[in-house]
Amino acid sequence: MEFVRSFSSRMEDTLAKVTFPVKPYIPAIARFLLVVTFFEDSLRIVTQWSDQVYYLEKYQGFYSGFSQLFLGLNVLVMMTGSILAIAKRFTEHAILGLFAVVISQTIGYGLIFDLRFFLHNLSVVGGLLMLLADALAKKKNVFPGLPSISTMDKSTYFQLAGRVLLIFLFLSLVFAGEMNMTRLIFSAIGFIACVMVVIGFKAKWSAMFLVLFLSIFNVAINNWWSIHHALPSRDFVKYDFFQTLSIMGGFMLLISLGPGGISVDEKKKNF
Repeated sequence: MEFVRSFSSRMEDTLAKVTFPVKPYIPAIARFLLVVTFFEDSLRIVTQWSDQVYYLEKYQGFYSGFSQLFLGLNVLVMMTGSILAIAKRFTEHAILGLFAVVISQTIGYGLIFDLRFFLHNLSVVGGLLMLLADALAKKKNVFPGLPSISTMDKSTYFQLAGRVLLIFLFLSLVFAGEMNMTRLIFSAIGFIACVMVVIGFKAKWSAMFLVLFLSIFNVAINNWWSIHHALPSRDFVKYDFFQTLSIMGGFMLLISLGPGGISVDEKKKNF
């Protein structure tokens, strides 16, 4: 046990030295990555407007005119919410709007029973909750000294929910596709990292591993730029690529914020 603690301590010191130069920029990068899927989705809707309208009216039963209103509102909310989130302005309202987009698109496009899409969206929501926790943690009590429901308490619960939801993307990757020895080993290591993130034990380092893993996976598997632009699969792979980037942003926020009060790491500080 002493050897494990010593090794863990040395690893933490090494990782701290390696990440020190980029540490001040992690929150800004995380915020951008978190909303990049909404920027990409907005651009896709605008550039494929007629196709989107046709799909909603032909296959989802939208009335003419309502489909255009639906798409227009989605683009407006996604662009506005994403810009506000990056600028740290009205963050809570921005997150509420982006969350509403996730729900409306899931229902509007008839993907509510698509398990893979559902798990991906859970992870995106987890990232948004981490962003909300960050915003609440930085809020100050308007009336110092007066008893109130602490925004810090809310932040802690949102961090816990965000940590739990973030791992669903990885779980969807673990159980998808054909299993071989290499995949089994990486899946086992990743699953352990996910558990450590959920319980908040060495959460920052586990999140770092998952960011590294997802970076490699995203470039290797979701390489949409290698697919011919005329193939329909290009849009699906591109969508997965940017959604994965957003979930990586959530893990980067976890690295920056820490796991929060409801975690093993926090409990250890009190002993």
